[in-house]
Amino acid sequence: MRTQHTPLDTAPLETATFAKRPESVTDARDLTRAFVAGLTPAVGAQAAATIELVVSELITNVVRHARGALCSLHLQAQHDGITITVSDADPRPPRERDPDLEGGTGGFGWPMVQQLARTVSVTRYATSKTIRAELAR
Repeated sequence: MRTQHTPLDTAPLETATFAKRPESVTDARDLTRAFVAGLTPAVGAQAAATIELVVSELITNVVRHARGALCSLHLQAQHDGITITVSDADPRPPRERDPDLEGGTGGFGWPMVQQLARTVSVTRYATSKTIRAELAR
């Protein structure tokens, strides 16, 4: 008896560079949505929404806080997870701040990323940094 296996995407499938502009957050979300929709086997709706939210928060943080004009996004599927990697030209690591409940200046994104991801790492270089978040598939 032969067993049929469903192929699993495990190769790097999406890499993009974005200008540090507010509309880049929408572009990154759209790219992520298309990436997740194309995976085999399919990712569940809740996992897909979580992946999109983490990408949105990481790119938003670059747009709002990082130095430099560009950032890159790399999405990769593994057997049991999705790796999101965002790099920018600012060596300063993300920092937690008290959430602004009245003024709308944020403070929610970085803690949310840390809460939603299985692991988060920040690698700092002399003139840049890379944030890597691993999420459940």
